[in-house]
Amino acid sequence: MLIDRLFRPRAAHAAGRALYARVVEQSRKAELYAALGAPDTVEGRFEIYTLHLVLLLERLQGVEDPAAETGQALFDAYLSALDDALRELGVGDLSVGKKMRRLGEAFYGRVKSYLAAIAALPDQAPLTALLGRTVYDGADAAKAPALVGYVLAQRTALAAQPLAALLAGEVTWASR
Repeated sequence: MLIDRLFRPRAAHAAGRALYARVVEQSRKAELYAALGAPDTVEGRFEIYTLHLVLLLERLQGVEDPAAETGQALFDAYLSALDDALRELGVGDLSVGKKMRRLGEAFYGRVKSYLAAIAALPDQAPLTALLGRTVYDGADAAKAPALVGYVLAQRTALAAQPLAALLAGEVTWASR
């Protein structure tokens, strides 16, 4: 009994891992790549994956303490998965740290940029420009306004969900 309690993950950690799994699931939806034209490349998938993570972290930001712990667990699951993915891609042990540092810097840069673009809403121009630069890498930026619509729908859906559900690891993304 005592051993079970010692080794049972904290609720926030379990919720963070569950939310991370929902981020991955949503980021793999074919509509993002077919209908919205997100590049189906390693870089394009990283951007879509990061976008969903930022949306979920934004929803958990500034809320009571359990949300901060769940958000941290979500971020930790993200970093662990990036490390695993690099290793699966054949990156050597000596290079993983350097690549993780670069990915971490890219992530923090994205978070800062996304939060600034979101703060500028209802003006969609900053978010459109950001998505054009990051997700579409400038190549197919004309599709960015459609992705902005998707992002706004996801933010609305996340805002409407009870915090208790999110803290239990349950998230429902808006359907397209």
